[in-house]
Amino acid sequence: MLVFALAILALAVVFGSGLEHTVRKLALPLDNEQIIREQAAAKHLDPALIAAVIYAETKFDPRTSSTGAEGLMQIEPATAAYLAKLSGGYRFTTKDLGTPAVNVAYGSYYLRYLLDHYENNEMLAIAAYNAGVTNVDEWVAKARTQGRSLTVSEIPFAQTQAYVQKVMAAQKEYRALYGPQLGIG
Repeated sequence: MLVFALAILALAVVFGSGLEHTVRKLALPLDNEQIIREQAAAKHLDPALIAAVIYAETKFDPRTSSTGAEGLMQIEPATAAYLAKLSGGYRFTTKDLGTPAVNVAYGSYYLRYLLDHYENNEMLAIAAYNAGVTNVDEWVAKARTQGRSLTVSEIPFAQTQAYVQKVMAAQKEYRALYGPQLGIG
């Protein structure tokens, strides 16, 4: 697969940006655009952020993780049960997380919750999506005692630091490549 992608990229360089655009779309997949648009509107989120989180979590290929997280946005059953309670959902079952519409609804609800918690600071919300609210709250509190804000480079978990960078970069790419499909205009 890597050899194929490199061959396409080489052709893109030779034949121009049209092929390069196609290669970029192959490297950055998008699916379930309607669900993403609906949830973004309902939760007042950037649809590119939802797409970027899905990309970072599963590259739009839903599966169950080794920790039990499920679906496109890799929601852990305990987190989903908590979110169901917060949102007034009474009929939640773990198997529902395999349904894209349900999974993206829960993941989007969680993103909105995190953005509200961190006063719309996307970097902190993305970090918490990966490392948990408790960890991020501790990092933020430590930075504040030193009279500064937490930056990406100061996130102590290498995995979370890389995750935040990946999501933020993918968000920009989704806006640029898929603006019309995501309802960004």
